[in-house]
Amino acid sequence: MSTAASVPARPGETNERERNGESDTLTQETAFEILSCRRRRHVVHYLLQRGEPTSLHELSKQLAAWENEISPEAVTYEQRMRVYTALRQAHLPKMDDAAIVRFDANGGTIRLTDDATKLEVYLDIVPHDGLPWSSYYLGLCGVAVGVLTAALLELFPFNLLPGIAWGFVVVALFSASAVAHKRHDERHHLGQEGKPPI
Repeated sequence: MSTAASVPARPGETNERERNGESDTLTQETAFEILSCRRRRHVVHYLLQRGEPTSLHELSKQLAAWENEISPEAVTYEQRMRVYTALRQAHLPKMDDAAIVRFDANGGTIRLTDDATKLEVYLDIVPHDGLPWSSYYLGLCGVAVGVLTAALLELFPFNLLPGIAWGFVVVALFSASAVAHKRHDERHHLGQEGKPPI
């Protein structure tokens, strides 16, 4: 795979970008567009897992396995070709244009660019698994304020414990939430072992 590691950018691409005053810096709009498609997220996940360039054949086989929830060995020719065609004709050229991957269509090899590592920043913003953490913490703050206010006013049943005890309860809630948030982020990190998190 060492020869694939030096897959060049398409001929004239760098000069064309320089002439147009474009930079290779990943924009927020581009990141959202790339991450909005599950199959493209799976491409990034697989390439991060491997840590080296891969062939279109291997990439399409693994994505077909994930999409059909089967092992790569059980993927049929038709399942792989559906993914292969979509990757070759649409997704990989789009990701190459966005400088997320370098796709050598002639050689059939794909590698990540440095910009691909910047995509992780946007994953919390792209909705993919329900309630955003920002909304969760806002709700938790509301609950904390309500509990502490009720304890301060000595309303039943909050008067059964001293105010300081309710303060510890609030701290414990935030601590447990922070631990859960941390574990959630680790499980939903692109490039971790196993199937894609999103």
